[in-house]
Amino acid sequence: MTNIMVATDGSKGACRAIDVAADLARALSCDLLIVTVADRLLGEEVRQLPHTGASPSDLLEAFTGQTLKAAEARARELGLSRIEVRTCWGDVTQCLIDLATTTSARMIVVGRRGRGQLAGLLLGSVSHKVVSLAPCAVVVVP
Repeated sequence: MTNIMVATDGSKGACRAIDVAADLARALSCDLLIVTVADRLLGEEVRQLPHTGASPSDLLEAFTGQTLKAAEARARELGLSRIEVRTCWGDVTQCLIDLATTTSARMIVVGRRGRGQLAGLLLGSVSHKVVSLAPCAVVVVP
C-alpha cells in the first residue's frame, strides 16, 4: 500500500497540511494516514472541551479524538475515501518517525508551525526535526 502520512494537532498550519496531503493523495492515488500525537494539552484547548470533571488523560484523549474527526471530515470533503486515522502517544517527532517507518509511508506532510509555537521557537520545531530524521520525503506546508 502506498500512503501519505499527515500529522495534525488541530492548528491552522495542520489544517493547511491536511488540505495539501489530501490533494497529493488524490493526485497520486494514495491512501491517506492522518495521525495526531498526544503529548499535552494547552490551556486554550482545555477550555474548548466540556467540563465533565474528567482526568487530564481523558481530556487529552477527547481532544485528540476531536482533532482526528475534524481532519478526517476535511479529507473526505476534498474527495478522499481511503483514509486511516491514528493517535500515537509520546514525543511528537519520534512518534511520527516511528509511524512513518512502520507503515512504509512514502511521504510525510506537516505544517510549519503547530499549536506549540513558543516551544518550537525555544526547542526547535517538530517540522524541522521530522525533515532531519524522516525515512521518506517530507512536505512542510507554510
